[in-house]
Amino acid sequence: MPHISIISASVRSGRNSHRVALYFKNYLEENKLSTVEILDLNQYQFPIFNERLKYQTSPSPQVVEFASKIKSSDGVIIITPEYNGGYPSSLKNVIDLLYDEWFKKPVAISTVSDGIFGGTQVITSLQFTLWKIRAWTVPAMFPVPKAPEAFDETGNALDKARTDKRASVFVNELLWCIEAKKRMSS
Repeated sequence: MPHISIISASVRSGRNSHRVALYFKNYLEENKLSTVEILDLNQYQFPIFNERLKYQTSPSPQVVEFASKIKSSDGVIIITPEYNGGYPSSLKNVIDLLYDEWFKKPVAISTVSDGIFGGTQVITSLQFTLWKIRAWTVPAMFPVPKAPEAFDETGNALDKARTDKRASVFVNELLWCIEAKKRMSS
């Protein structure tokens, strides 16, 4: 069974995107699709990094742990809010922290907003950044418009059947990429 890490990118108080991270954790576990853990950037509270991990002389144990979790994951789901057409600095910070850990890593992106477009304005810049560091972005997205109307605070979808149907397509693309990478690596 593959292992998927979910990066919950928002560090704001009252964040709505974390609801989506909780939903995907529940969805993956309930359907026995993978083992899963949430890497909550709000819990990490990383400082602004001035150098990639591999060039740091004495990285913190927390940074080494985070890098290890990304490296050992078969795939990653990034749940990111859209802030003024971009993604949060907390996410850019941890993407740039690592390099080798992202190499050919299947990464699926879910964008979240309070507005009607579901954070889709952020997808191009985030995909470009991931492409530049040689991650493998999955050709499916999961935009979430009006997040507070779609998920409760514990990650329950308010329209479970419809949301699960959308999630199935999104997750199956990620799982396909994970399996393809596994076959190509053996």
